[in-house]
Amino acid sequence: MDKKSFPQVIGVASGKGGAGKTTVAINLAVALALRGQHVMLLDADLGMANAQIALGAHAPYNISHVLNGSKTLQEVLVTTAQGVRLVPGASGLRDIAALSSAQIATMIRAFDTLDEPVDYLVVDVAAGIAPAVLEFMAACQRRFVVVCDQPSSIADAYGLIKVMSTEQSLDEIYLIPNMVGSMQEGRQLYRRLNDVCTRFLGISIRYLHSIEGDELVLQALRKYQSVLDYAPGSAAARDFRALAEAVDQLPRIQSASGRMQFFMERMLHVPTDRSGA
Repeated sequence: MDKKSFPQVIGVASGKGGAGKTTVAINLAVALALRGQHVMLLDADLGMANAQIALGAHAPYNISHVLNGSKTLQEVLVTTAQGVRLVPGASGLRDIAALSSAQIATMIRAFDTLDEPVDYLVVDVAAGIAPAVLEFMAACQRRFVVVCDQPSSIADAYGLIKVMSTEQSLDEIYLIPNMVGSMQEGRQLYRRLNDVCTRFLGISIRYLHSIEGDELVLQALRKYQSVLDYAPGSAAARDFRALAEAVDQLPRIQSASGRMQFFMERMLHVPTDRSGA
């Protein structure tokens, strides 16, 4: 295990499709790797998995092979050109898109078998509020909700936050405004949604950084690259680097939540006197 501390697990979700959730997850993972971190990316957008395509990675096996017992998690892992360790999802399989709680538990527990260093695990979950989404998000330590400045995206992001906070009692919820016109617009979007959450849910969500709209993101996807590889000088690449820096500066969580979590076995072996790590 990496001597620094317990792996930090970030779930990336959105209230609806089209907010750029997978783009944020992929580029955040790459940006963290560029900071010298050991980063793993789990494509848990099951049934519509595309992280390996977006990163130009060849993945002969995927998470479905782990679930059917034909491969171990270690055997399906691939390393992308950016140095991210990718757990590929299974695209186009209806059964895998509707996992049972027992199957999700099997997937989460599989991470206890890994013995390689991991500083961050980024979990790209499906859009919406399906039970699988909520179970994956509950197994993470921090939850990033990606939203764009459109009424439907805002309404669905609020719905996701409401379910996570009131029905699931989850905390550490962060809003990531995506495809905004400026940093100021991103902060304004955050304030608007946070005001609604404070007023009607009695909770406050957190803010790290916004991602400005940038046509080079789409061009990068068409080239099967992250925008940090394709256009490192772009506004979006700048913002993803800033987001990764903000994530890296967050206090490290090293206490169990009482729920099923990724890397639980490692959690149980973290010394309790390393709160300053």
